[in-house]
Parts: sequence; structure tokens; C-alpha cells
Amino acid sequence: MEENLLTFSLTVFTGFFAIMNPIANTPIFMELVEGQKQKTKKRIAKKATFTAFLIVAVFVVLGKYIFELFGITIPAFKITGGILIFYVGFEMLLSQKSKVHNTQEEVLDEGIAISPLAIPILAGPGTIVSAMNNVTNADYIHIATVIGIFALMVYLTYLAFSLSDIIVQKIGPNLITVIGKLMGLILAIMGAGMVIEGIKLAFNL
Repeated sequence: MEENLLTFSLTVFTGFFAIMNPIANTPIFMELVEGQKQKTKKRIAKKATFTAFLIVAVFVVLGKYIFELFGITIPAFKITGGILIFYVGFEMLLSQKSKVHNTQEEVLDEGIAISPLAIPILAGPGTIVSAMNNVTNADYIHIATVIGIFALMVYLTYLAFSLSDIIVQKIGPNLITVIGKLMGLILAIMGAGMVIEGIKLAFNL
């Protein structure tokens, strides 16, 4: 049981890290808060990460009820979600900023903490799909584990945003690009796996 929970936790963490990718999102954050004071940057980072946590936590807790309300089947969800995650990963592999994650708008007020930072960069469709996929048939322990791991991921993202100047300076843009491609490959594989799992469930294979 403990071994299964550990494996589950590692899988969830890897998925969240790949799709949220604090290091690759740091340059986007820097671009959006360019010219702001350090105190303002930290406030925006805190607001964005907290909002993202609330959004995903609600979907994790109420996911089953949302499924029932809209008549969504688990196979259909896994296939659609897998295609979406694969698409995000494929774009990352091509060194494109995902349209699912990215926005062209750059607003200089603190509203950027909610949009585009919280939605859709941190709590975008890919993140929500990944979170809900892990709790479609899960018990309360696994649901709590997913929320706890996402809270850790959000905290790591907050740290990355708060230390964005130092991170980009130390790592450099080239290595950030390499990390982004690696995360893209992981996402594409996860997406393909979700599609295969959905097809197996749909046809009782």
C-alpha cells in the first residue's frame, strides 16, 4: 500500500512538474512583471500561485460531481485529456509557447496575477486535466495526496517566480530551453498513455 502510494505520488509530481514547469515559466513571469519592484513581483507571484491552487483543488475535490453533472465518461475524459496534454507537450518540443498555456497580452497592472498567470499559465486546461485524471477512480487518501503534491508544486513555483532574476541569470536561457523540451517530451508521452488507457477502457480491452 505504502509502495503504491509512493509510486502514485512520484507519478503525480512528475506530471505536475512537467506541465507547470516553474523553471520554463519563470522567463514568462519576468516578461509580465518587467519594470515592477521586487515587493510587487512577490505579491503578484503569491496571488497567482494561490489562485491557481484554489482552482485546481476545486476541480480535484469536485471532479466526480462535475463528471456526473455533464454526463462525462471516464474513457472520453482520458482520451480528450490525453490529446490535449500531448498537444501541449508537442508544442513544447517544437520550442513554441503553447497556445493552451500562453497569452499574447501583457498587462502591467496586478490583474496579471489572475490572468494570464493563474489562468491559463499555471492552472490551464492541461494542469486541470492532469489533476482530474489522477482522481477519476481515487479514494480520499489519493485525492488528498494529489492536493498536497499540487500545493508543493505551487510553492516551488512561487519560489521560482520570487527568485526569477537569479534563476535566469544562473541557469541561462539555453538550459531553460533544454529543460522545456525535456518536459515537453514527458508530457507528450503522458498524453499518449492517457489516450491508450481511454481506448482500452472504452472497448474493454
